[in-house]
Amino acid sequence: MNALIGSEQFLAAERGTPARPVALMLQGTGSDVGKSLLVAGLCRLLANRGHRVRPFKPQNMSNNAAVTEGGGEIGRAQALQALAARVAPSVDMNPVLLKPQTDIGAQVIVQGQVIGNALARDYHAWKPKLLPRVLESFQRIGAEADIVIVEGAGSPAEINLRDADIANMGFAEAARVPVVLVGDIDRGGIFAQIIGTLAVLSESDRAHIKGFIVNKFRGDASLFEDGLKMIVGHTGLPSYGLVPHFPAARLLPKEDGMALDNQTVGAKSDGDIIIAVPRLPRIANFDDLDPLAAEPGVHVEIVEAGRPLPVCNAIVLPGSKATLADLAALRAEGWDIDIAAHRRRGGVVVGLCGGYQMLGMSVADPDGIEGTPGEALGLGLLAVETVIGGDKSLIEVAGIEIASGTDVSGYEMHMGRTTGADAARPWLKLSGGRPDGAISADGRVMGGYLHGIFGAGEFRKRFLERLRQGDFTDEDHRDRVERTLDQLAAHLEAHLDVEGLLKLARG
Repeated sequence: MNALIGSEQFLAAERGTPARPVALMLQGTGSDVGKSLLVAGLCRLLANRGHRVRPFKPQNMSNNAAVTEGGGEIGRAQALQALAARVAPSVDMNPVLLKPQTDIGAQVIVQGQVIGNALARDYHAWKPKLLPRVLESFQRIGAEADIVIVEGAGSPAEINLRDADIANMGFAEAARVPVVLVGDIDRGGIFAQIIGTLAVLSESDRAHIKGFIVNKFRGDASLFEDGLKMIVGHTGLPSYGLVPHFPAARLLPKEDGMALDNQTVGAKSDGDIIIAVPRLPRIANFDDLDPLAAEPGVHVEIVEAGRPLPVCNAIVLPGSKATLADLAALRAEGWDIDIAAHRRRGGVVVGLCGGYQMLGMSVADPDGIEGTPGEALGLGLLAVETVIGGDKSLIEVAGIEIASGTDVSGYEMHMGRTTGADAARPWLKLSGGRPDGAISADGRVMGGYLHGIFGAGEFRKRFLERLRQGDFTDEDHRDRVERTLDQLAAHLEAHLDVEGLLKLARG
């Protein structure tokens, strides 16, 4: 019997009832405090120790998603955590995924499959019906693991959402899982974050919190020893660690669009290749850009609303959860004019998924699958037309870029069909000889449905060499991610009370 199994599991087995999986939940004092990264690091750390570890997030809200075996989708962060745990991603790792389409509405995906669209107010009424599905997935994940590391969403301090909650304390209470609270000292106000969160919780919810972690510390850790003692003194809870800032986190996929707020990706130096990416309101799967941003000599600039697209070597139009709405936003910013000027200068333009659809002559959504039904002219850079509809394509694929013959791989996650004259000149040839995408006659405008294409090292190198000669690597991005996860695990091993966390998880 594994050393992680505790007395509760023996008693449950004797009674013939489902045992509570050995589990630990990390909840945050707010969004983007580093919960996803800590869960990924703990998964790799425990996997390296020989444990069967699984990640779990009851509810995620993100347009960064990943494909699982069997044609389901989950949050990108949970796919990264599965990789960290050295297991295949499963729809049970993220049983409820919300993909925002407007400021007040989202597509609702349950155990990997779309069940409908809901306004925020309406979705609140769905939660009690979704909790049994969440607990069902949690039990399945727990049955194949020695320990489950659970990630909360946002913060339990959002007490206006406590009623019918399934993401934080509602789940912790229903699943009887101990909670460790994570605060982000880098954003300031760490005492208010942790002490204030506890202050607004009900007594019963506070009882689930068994300790805290201070994350993203910069500087001399010894200078905060008194600070940790003060938090312990005010809360009566133990500290499970002070985790220094982990710079290599930039190489790992981000959970959602919040990570892009007021940031550029990569460091800019003289002589860099400049790749401009307009920040679309419903940008999706922007981790497609990570392999480019990680490349020495490449600067990926995420261009915020209100700024023109800079003079650059290439423009990449990323995926979108609402193609028509994002196309309208692109025009409202004047970015269509910038793209046309870039094209006249001989610049390269790449469209990925929704971005590919925008490059065509027209985009139509007659059934309102992504929002209000409608149709719009595209940017007119490729002679193709898109009609959104039909079944959603969710599949991992591999193939080659036709022009270079280099291998590519990734996944498809889209609805709709794109056809037209330039589609007869496909960009890619996928498994089984299936063509994908389109490319202009001069080879400087291209688009397709393959997410993750820049992760293939040789393809990425050839692509960058077309923009400018340089000493670019041909390392597959997944190898970089694997190496970074091992570094993250060592980082957490040095700065967390891992034995204390394991003891807490055992109950």
